[in-house]
Amino acid sequence: MEIQFIKSGSISELKKALATLLKNKSVKSILMLACDENNYLPSTLDPVLKNVKVPIIGGIFPGIIYEAQKLMKGTILAGLPEKLETNILKNISNIEDEDYLSLTNFDFDFDKTKTILMFVDGFSQKIGKLIESLFFNYGLAYNYLGGGAGSLSMEQSPCVVTNEGLLTDSAILAYSCIETGIGVKHGWNSIAGPFKITGAKNNIIISLDFRPAFEVYKEVVDLHSKKQITSENFFEISKSFPFGITKLNAEKVVRDPIKVDNYNNIICVGELNEGSYVHILTGNNASLINAAREAKKQSIQSLGKEKFIGFTLFVDCISRVLFLEQEFEKEVQAIQGDINPTLGALTLGEIANNGKDYLEFYNKTSVVGSFKF
Repeated sequence: MEIQFIKSGSISELKKALATLLKNKSVKSILMLACDENNYLPSTLDPVLKNVKVPIIGGIFPGIIYEAQKLMKGTILAGLPEKLETNILKNISNIEDEDYLSLTNFDFDFDKTKTILMFVDGFSQKIGKLIESLFFNYGLAYNYLGGGAGSLSMEQSPCVVTNEGLLTDSAILAYSCIETGIGVKHGWNSIAGPFKITGAKNNIIISLDFRPAFEVYKEVVDLHSKKQITSENFFEISKSFPFGITKLNAEKVVRDPIKVDNYNNIICVGELNEGSYVHILTGNNASLINAAREAKKQSIQSLGKEKFIGFTLFVDCISRVLFLEQEFEKEVQAIQGDINPTLGALTLGEIANNGKDYLEFYNKTSVVGSFKF
Protein backbone atom coordinates (compact mmCIF):
# COMPACT_ATOMS: atom_id res chain seq x y z
CA MET A 1 0.00 0.00 0.00
CA GLU A 2 1.41 3.37 -1.04
CA ILE A 3 0.97 6.34 1.31
CA GLN A 4 1.51 10.01 0.59
CA PHE A 5 1.68 12.48 3.49
CA ILE A 6 1.40 16.26 3.06
CA LYS A 7 2.54 18.32 6.05
CA SER A 8 0.95 21.58 4.93
CA GLY A 9 -2.53 22.64 3.95
CA SER A 10 -1.34 23.54 0.45
CA ILE A 11 -3.73 22.60 -2.35
CA SER A 12 -0.86 22.49 -4.83
CA GLU A 13 1.04 20.01 -2.63
CA LEU A 14 -2.13 17.93 -2.35
CA LYS A 15 -2.45 17.86 -6.16
CA LYS A 16 1.17 16.69 -6.50
CA ALA A 17 0.69 13.96 -3.91
CA LEU A 18 -2.47 12.71 -5.62
CA ALA A 19 -0.72 12.68 -8.99
CA THR A 20 2.20 10.71 -7.53
CA LEU A 21 -0.14 8.22 -5.90
CA LEU A 22 -2.17 7.68 -9.07
CA LYS A 23 0.95 6.89 -11.10
CA ASN A 24 1.01 3.61 -9.20
CA LYS A 25 -1.25 1.28 -11.18
CA SER A 26 -1.95 -0.83 -8.09
CA VAL A 27 -3.83 2.12 -6.52
CA LYS A 28 -7.51 1.55 -7.27
CA SER A 29 -9.04 3.79 -4.56
CA ILE A 30 -7.86 6.47 -2.13
CA LEU A 31 -8.51 6.98 1.57
CA MET A 32 -8.04 10.65 2.49
CA LEU A 33 -7.68 11.77 6.12
CA ALA A 34 -7.16 15.53 6.47
CA CYS A 35 -6.90 18.04 9.32
CA ASP A 36 -9.34 20.88 9.87
CA GLU A 37 -6.44 23.32 10.35
CA ASN A 38 -5.55 22.82 6.68
CA ASN A 39 -8.46 25.22 6.05
CA TYR A 40 -9.49 23.36 2.92
CA LEU A 41 -12.45 25.12 1.30
CA PRO A 42 -14.93 23.62 -1.17
CA SER A 43 -14.08 26.38 -3.64
CA THR A 44 -10.47 25.16 -3.89
CA LEU A 45 -10.71 21.49 -2.88
CA ASP A 46 -13.81 20.43 -4.83
CA PRO A 47 -12.18 20.82 -8.29
CA VAL A 48 -9.30 18.62 -7.07
CA LEU A 49 -11.59 15.90 -5.69
CA LYS A 50 -13.80 15.91 -8.79
CA ASN A 51 -10.73 15.38 -10.94
CA VAL A 52 -9.67 12.17 -9.14
CA LYS A 53 -10.43 9.29 -11.50
CA VAL A 54 -10.64 6.55 -8.84
CA PRO A 55 -13.00 6.39 -5.85
CA ILE A 56 -11.86 8.70 -3.02
CA ILE A 57 -13.35 8.57 0.47
CA GLY A 58 -12.59 10.12 3.84
CA GLY A 59 -13.05 13.32 5.75
CA ILE A 60 -11.76 16.48 7.37
CA PHE A 61 -11.10 15.82 11.06
CA PRO A 62 -9.83 17.77 14.09
CA GLY A 63 -6.60 15.78 13.80
CA ILE A 64 -4.95 12.73 12.25
CA ILE A 65 -2.36 10.13 13.27
CA TYR A 66 0.64 9.22 11.16
CA GLU A 67 3.94 7.52 12.05
CA ALA A 68 2.97 7.36 15.74
CA GLN A 69 2.32 11.11 15.91
CA LYS A 70 -0.77 13.18 16.56
CA LEU A 71 -0.99 15.86 13.88
CA MET A 72 -3.28 18.89 13.81
CA LYS A 73 -2.23 19.89 10.29
CA GLY A 74 -1.61 17.81 7.20
CA THR A 75 -3.22 15.13 5.05
CA ILE A 76 -2.79 11.39 4.64
CA LEU A 77 -3.52 9.82 1.25
CA ALA A 78 -3.56 6.02 1.33
CA GLY A 79 -3.76 4.11 -1.94
CA LEU A 80 -5.93 1.01 -1.63
CA PRO A 81 -5.49 -2.06 -3.89
CA GLU A 82 -9.18 -2.39 -4.84
CA LYS A 83 -11.79 -0.28 -6.57
CA LEU A 84 -14.32 0.49 -3.86
CA GLU A 85 -18.02 0.65 -4.56
CA THR A 86 -19.46 3.75 -2.87
CA ASN A 87 -22.79 5.30 -1.94
CA ILE A 88 -23.48 8.82 -0.68
CA LEU A 89 -26.40 9.81 1.54
CA LYS A 90 -27.10 13.55 1.70
CA ASN A 91 -29.15 15.81 4.00
CA ILE A 92 -29.10 13.24 6.81
CA SER A 93 -30.70 15.54 9.37
CA ASN A 94 -33.71 16.28 7.15
CA ILE A 95 -34.65 12.72 6.22
CA GLU A 96 -37.91 11.54 7.77
CA ASP A 97 -37.38 8.64 10.19
CA GLU A 98 -39.73 6.37 8.26
CA ASP A 99 -37.71 6.89 5.06
CA TYR A 100 -34.33 5.79 6.43
CA LEU A 101 -34.78 2.05 5.86
CA SER A 102 -35.53 2.46 2.16
CA LEU A 103 -32.88 5.16 1.59
CA THR A 104 -30.14 3.04 3.19
CA ASN A 105 -31.05 -0.10 1.24
CA PHE A 106 -28.03 0.33 -1.02
CA ASP A 107 -27.09 -1.91 -3.91
CA PHE A 108 -23.57 -3.38 -3.72
CA ASP A 109 -21.80 -6.72 -4.13
CA PHE A 110 -23.21 -8.48 -1.06
CA ASP A 111 -21.25 -11.68 -1.59
CA LYS A 112 -17.76 -10.22 -1.97
CA THR A 113 -18.04 -7.41 0.59
CA LYS A 114 -16.36 -8.04 3.93
CA THR A 115 -15.96 -4.50 5.32
CA ILE A 116 -18.02 -1.32 5.04
CA LEU A 117 -16.06 1.91 5.56
CA MET A 118 -18.17 4.90 6.53
CA PHE A 119 -17.48 8.58 7.12
CA VAL A 120 -20.22 10.96 8.22
CA ASP A 121 -20.62 14.61 9.16
CA GLY A 122 -20.21 14.38 12.94
CA PHE A 123 -22.67 17.24 13.50
CA SER A 124 -25.53 15.63 11.59
CA GLN A 125 -28.52 15.13 13.86
CA LYS A 126 -29.67 11.66 12.84
CA ILE A 127 -26.50 9.61 12.73
CA GLY A 128 -28.02 7.11 15.14
CA LYS A 129 -30.99 6.59 12.86
CA LEU A 130 -28.65 6.09 9.91
CA ILE A 131 -26.59 3.50 11.82
CA GLU A 132 -29.72 1.72 13.04
CA SER A 133 -31.13 1.53 9.50
CA LEU A 134 -27.91 0.08 8.12
CA PHE A 135 -28.00 -2.57 10.83
CA PHE A 136 -31.61 -3.48 10.04
CA ASN A 137 -30.82 -3.71 6.32
CA TYR A 138 -27.55 -5.68 6.49
CA GLY A 139 -27.33 -7.10 10.01
CA LEU A 140 -24.03 -8.55 11.21
CA ALA A 141 -22.86 -9.82 7.84
CA TYR A 142 -20.05 -7.28 7.58
CA ASN A 143 -17.49 -5.43 9.65
CA TYR A 144 -18.12 -1.67 9.83
CA LEU A 145 -15.48 0.96 10.49
CA GLY A 146 -15.46 4.75 10.29
CA GLY A 147 -16.11 7.97 12.12
CA GLY A 148 -17.52 11.46 12.32
CA ALA A 149 -15.79 14.27 10.47
CA GLY A 150 -15.89 17.93 11.42
CA SER A 151 -14.21 20.72 13.34
CA LEU A 152 -13.50 21.42 17.00
CA SER A 153 -15.00 24.86 16.40
CA MET A 154 -18.30 22.97 16.87
CA GLU A 155 -19.61 24.70 13.74
CA GLN A 156 -20.94 22.46 10.98
CA SER A 157 -19.02 22.81 7.73
CA PRO A 158 -18.24 20.74 4.59
CA CYS A 159 -16.16 17.83 5.87
CA VAL A 160 -17.01 14.53 4.11
CA VAL A 161 -14.58 13.71 1.27
CA THR A 162 -16.13 12.29 -1.92
CA ASN A 163 -15.57 12.37 -5.67
CA GLU A 164 -18.35 14.98 -5.75
CA GLY A 165 -16.34 17.27 -3.46
CA LEU A 166 -16.62 18.16 0.23
CA LEU A 167 -20.11 17.57 1.61
CA THR A 168 -22.05 18.76 4.67
CA ASP A 169 -24.70 16.77 6.57
CA SER A 170 -23.80 13.71 4.52
CA ALA A 171 -22.27 10.25 4.75
CA ILE A 172 -20.19 8.18 2.36
CA LEU A 173 -20.14 4.39 2.50
CA ALA A 174 -17.54 2.27 0.74
CA TYR A 175 -17.76 -1.51 0.32
CA SER A 176 -14.50 -3.45 0.54
CA CYS A 177 -13.60 -7.07 -0.09
CA ILE A 178 -10.61 -6.69 2.28
CA GLU A 179 -10.78 -8.83 5.41
CA THR A 180 -10.58 -6.86 8.66
CA GLY A 181 -10.50 -7.37 12.38
CA ILE A 182 -12.19 -4.72 14.56
CA GLY A 183 -11.55 -3.87 18.20
CA VAL A 184 -13.67 -1.46 20.28
CA LYS A 185 -12.91 -0.31 23.85
CA HIS A 186 -13.33 2.93 25.80
CA GLY A 187 -12.04 2.60 29.39
CA TRP A 188 -14.69 4.82 31.06
CA ASN A 189 -16.38 3.73 34.31
CA SER A 190 -19.65 4.68 35.99
CA ILE A 191 -19.74 7.13 38.92
CA ALA A 192 -23.51 7.72 39.02
CA GLY A 193 -26.73 6.33 37.63
CA PRO A 194 -28.66 4.88 36.03
CA PHE A 195 -30.77 7.90 35.11
CA LYS A 196 -33.80 7.53 32.88
CA ILE A 197 -33.91 9.85 29.86
CA THR A 198 -37.39 11.30 30.27
CA GLY A 199 -37.04 13.91 27.55
CA ALA A 200 -34.86 13.86 24.42
CA LYS A 201 -34.84 15.03 20.82
CA ASN A 202 -32.23 13.58 18.48
CA ASN A 203 -28.87 14.49 20.10
CA ILE A 204 -30.34 16.71 22.85
CA ILE A 205 -31.10 15.45 26.37
CA ILE A 206 -33.94 17.55 27.79
CA SER A 207 -34.60 15.81 31.10
CA LEU A 208 -33.25 13.03 33.31
CA ASP A 209 -35.59 11.45 35.86
CA PHE A 210 -38.11 14.21 35.00
CA ARG A 211 -35.68 16.99 35.96
CA PRO A 212 -33.80 19.39 33.69
CA ALA A 213 -30.83 17.44 32.28
CA PHE A 214 -28.16 19.95 33.24
CA GLU A 215 -29.36 20.16 36.86
CA VAL A 216 -28.93 16.40 37.31
CA TYR A 217 -25.62 16.34 35.46
CA LYS A 218 -24.21 19.30 37.43
CA GLU A 219 -25.03 17.72 40.79
CA VAL A 220 -22.96 14.66 39.95
CA VAL A 221 -20.10 16.40 38.16
CA ASP A 222 -19.61 19.04 40.88
CA LEU A 223 -19.02 16.24 43.40
CA HIS A 224 -16.21 14.75 41.31
CA SER A 225 -14.66 17.73 39.53
CA LYS A 226 -12.11 20.21 40.83
CA LYS A 227 -14.20 23.01 39.31
CA GLN A 228 -17.93 23.58 39.37
CA ILE A 229 -19.38 23.14 35.91
CA THR A 230 -21.21 26.03 34.24
CA SER A 231 -22.52 26.78 30.77
CA GLU A 232 -19.34 28.80 30.15
CA ASN A 233 -16.81 26.08 31.06
CA PHE A 234 -19.05 23.17 30.07
CA PHE A 235 -16.89 21.65 27.33
CA GLU A 236 -13.71 21.98 29.39
CA ILE A 237 -15.24 19.99 32.28
CA SER A 238 -17.61 17.66 30.43
CA LYS A 239 -14.78 16.06 28.44
CA SER A 240 -14.00 14.13 31.65
CA PHE A 241 -17.61 13.12 32.39
CA PRO A 242 -19.40 11.51 29.43
CA PHE A 243 -22.69 9.65 29.47
CA GLY A 244 -22.81 5.88 29.14
CA ILE A 245 -25.86 4.26 27.55
CA THR A 246 -26.71 0.95 29.18
CA LYS A 247 -26.67 -2.00 26.76
CA LEU A 248 -27.72 -5.56 27.54
CA ASN A 249 -24.67 -7.82 28.04
CA ALA A 250 -22.34 -5.26 26.47
CA GLU A 251 -19.99 -2.42 27.34
CA LYS A 252 -21.78 0.91 27.72
CA VAL A 253 -21.97 3.09 24.61
CA VAL A 254 -20.46 6.48 25.39
CA ARG A 255 -22.08 9.79 24.44
CA ASP A 256 -20.04 12.98 24.50
CA PRO A 257 -21.82 16.03 26.04
CA ILE A 258 -20.47 19.13 24.29
CA LYS A 259 -22.76 22.03 25.16
CA VAL A 260 -25.58 23.19 27.46
CA ASP A 261 -28.21 25.46 25.93
CA ASN A 262 -30.28 28.27 27.46
CA TYR A 263 -32.95 25.79 28.57
CA ASN A 264 -30.62 23.53 30.59
CA ASN A 265 -30.69 20.92 27.82
CA ILE A 266 -27.47 19.03 27.10
CA ILE A 267 -26.34 18.71 23.49
CA CYS A 268 -24.37 15.56 22.68
CA VAL A 269 -22.52 14.05 19.72
CA GLY A 270 -24.98 11.40 18.59
CA GLU A 271 -28.57 10.60 19.49
CA LEU A 272 -30.00 9.35 22.76
CA ASN A 273 -33.43 7.76 22.95
CA GLU A 274 -36.13 8.80 25.35
CA GLY A 275 -36.83 5.97 27.78
CA SER A 276 -33.29 4.59 27.76
CA TYR A 277 -31.00 4.70 30.78
CA VAL A 278 -27.64 6.43 31.11
CA HIS A 279 -24.85 6.55 33.66
CA ILE A 280 -22.40 9.40 34.16
CA LEU A 281 -18.88 8.11 33.61
CA THR A 282 -15.31 9.12 34.24
CA GLY A 283 -11.91 7.59 33.67
CA ASN A 284 -8.19 8.11 34.09
CA ASN A 285 -5.20 8.06 31.80
CA ALA A 286 -4.29 4.47 32.61
CA SER A 287 -7.80 3.10 31.95
CA LEU A 288 -8.08 4.89 28.60
CA ILE A 289 -4.62 3.86 27.38
CA ASN A 290 -5.20 0.26 28.41
CA ALA A 291 -8.53 0.30 26.55
CA ALA A 292 -6.76 1.29 23.32
CA ARG A 293 -4.24 -1.50 23.85
CA GLU A 294 -7.08 -3.99 24.33
CA ALA A 295 -8.85 -2.72 21.19
CA LYS A 296 -5.71 -3.40 19.14
CA LYS A 297 -5.37 -6.88 20.59
CA GLN A 298 -9.06 -7.55 19.95
CA SER A 299 -8.76 -6.44 16.32
CA ILE A 300 -5.86 -8.82 15.59
CA GLN A 301 -7.42 -11.75 17.44
CA SER A 302 -10.66 -11.36 15.51
CA LEU A 303 -8.69 -11.93 12.28
CA GLY A 304 -7.71 -15.31 13.66
CA LYS A 305 -3.99 -14.68 13.20
CA GLU A 306 -1.28 -13.03 15.26
CA LYS A 307 0.25 -11.34 12.21
CA PHE A 308 -1.39 -9.62 9.28
CA ILE A 309 -0.21 -7.96 6.09
CA GLY A 310 -1.81 -4.58 5.46
CA PHE A 311 -2.30 -1.63 7.75
CA THR A 312 -3.97 -0.46 10.94
CA LEU A 313 -6.68 2.21 10.88
CA PHE A 314 -7.05 3.86 14.29
CA VAL A 315 -10.31 5.78 14.71
CA ASP A 316 -10.01 7.61 18.02
CA CYS A 317 -12.20 10.31 19.55
CA ILE A 318 -10.71 13.81 19.63
CA SER A 319 -12.07 14.21 23.17
CA ARG A 320 -9.71 11.44 24.31
CA VAL A 321 -6.87 13.64 23.06
CA LEU A 322 -8.23 16.54 25.10
CA PHE A 323 -8.55 14.32 28.17
CA LEU A 324 -5.15 12.59 27.95
CA GLU A 325 -3.26 15.75 26.87
CA GLN A 326 0.50 15.00 26.92
CA GLU A 327 -0.06 11.31 27.60
CA PHE A 328 -2.03 10.80 24.39
CA GLU A 329 1.20 9.69 22.72
CA LYS A 330 1.11 6.63 25.02
CA GLU A 331 -2.30 5.71 23.57
CA VAL A 332 -0.90 5.93 20.04
CA GLN A 333 2.10 3.82 21.03
CA ALA A 334 -0.29 1.23 22.49
CA ILE A 335 -1.77 0.49 19.07
CA GLN A 336 1.26 1.19 16.85
CA GLY A 337 2.32 -1.87 14.82
CA ASP A 338 5.90 -3.07 14.55
CA ILE A 339 5.81 -3.57 10.78
CA ASN A 340 2.47 -2.49 9.37
CA PRO A 341 1.71 1.22 8.90
CA THR A 342 -0.76 2.83 11.29
CA LEU A 343 -3.04 5.60 10.03
CA GLY A 344 -5.56 7.38 12.16
CA ALA A 345 -8.31 9.97 12.39
CA LEU A 346 -9.23 11.91 15.53
CA THR A 347 -12.97 11.93 15.11
CA LEU A 348 -16.25 13.36 16.34
CA GLY A 349 -17.77 9.96 17.04
CA GLU A 350 -16.68 6.48 16.00
CA ILE A 351 -18.53 3.86 13.93
CA ALA A 352 -17.86 0.17 14.40
CA ASN A 353 -18.98 -3.38 14.85
CA ASN A 354 -16.95 -6.54 14.60
CA GLY A 355 -19.37 -8.79 12.75
CA LYS A 356 -20.71 -10.07 16.09
CA ASP A 357 -21.96 -7.10 18.11
CA TYR A 358 -24.61 -4.49 17.39
CA LEU A 359 -23.48 -1.72 15.04
CA GLU A 360 -23.03 1.54 16.99
CA PHE A 361 -22.08 5.19 16.77
CA TYR A 362 -19.68 5.66 19.69
CA ASN A 363 -18.12 8.66 21.43
CA LYS A 364 -14.87 8.85 23.43
CA THR A 365 -13.96 5.37 22.20
CA SER A 366 -10.91 3.75 20.62
CA VAL A 367 -11.71 1.75 17.49
CA VAL A 368 -8.93 -0.22 15.81
CA GLY A 369 -9.24 -1.84 12.41
CA SER A 370 -6.58 -4.33 11.25
CA PHE A 371 -6.65 -4.74 7.45
CA LYS A 372 -5.40 -7.97 5.90
CA PHE A 373 -4.41 -7.72 2.23
